[in-house]
Amino acid sequence: MRFKITILLCFAALSLFAQKRIAVLGDSYSTYQGYITPATNEMWYFEPWIDQRTDVSDVKQTWWWQVCNNGGYKLEINNSYSGSTICYTGYGGEDYTPRSFITRAPNLGSPDIILIFGGTNDSWANSPIGEMKWEGWTKEDLYSYRPAVCYLGQYLYNRYPNTEVYFLLNSELKPEIGEAMQDVCNKFGFKMIPLHDIGKQMGHPNIEGMKAIADQVLEAIK
Repeated sequence: MRFKITILLCFAALSLFAQKRIAVLGDSYSTYQGYITPATNEMWYFEPWIDQRTDVSDVKQTWWWQVCNNGGYKLEINNSYSGSTICYTGYGGEDYTPRSFITRAPNLGSPDIILIFGGTNDSWANSPIGEMKWEGWTKEDLYSYRPAVCYLGQYLYNRYPNTEVYFLLNSELKPEIGEAMQDVCNKFGFKMIPLHDIGKQMGHPNIEGMKAIADQVLEAIK
């Protein structure tokens, strides 16, 4: 009997200290050549890097690598796609359905924590804002940001039960982007991380900015 109790305690200890797995669903801010799935996703950060574009030259400088390494987490999957919008409408009104967040959301593995870093391109591309809609979405609805982010929240809630979900909000975006994101987090029990003081080069995090993002994310999830 004593032996069985010892075994059970050992398993409990192993479960307690097991590494939590993180999945990233992102846009260009979260890409790095050779470290995104699927590998055919377009990327912003690659090797050899271009000085005028970024000073990020090593995967260990990315925000998500620092979060995993410094927080003791394991990367489950990084499904990030440069230029991607949460909704179906991209730059110049183009149809971004294949690269959208709501299209890629099913492909995040089996994580303990999901970090959603989007909304930037919806803001920059002037995607239609639309109105908040919590059910009964049509495909046409999902070409606008507000109903699309509501749909994304509902999907994540249903598809990944017992998973911690965080929405990262970039700085310097249209206020409607963050307001809708916060409403989604409130409704589904997710948490939002409003980022601030992010060093950028050509609108994208540089080494300093990547560290700032990682520090703020770690502070929130730990």
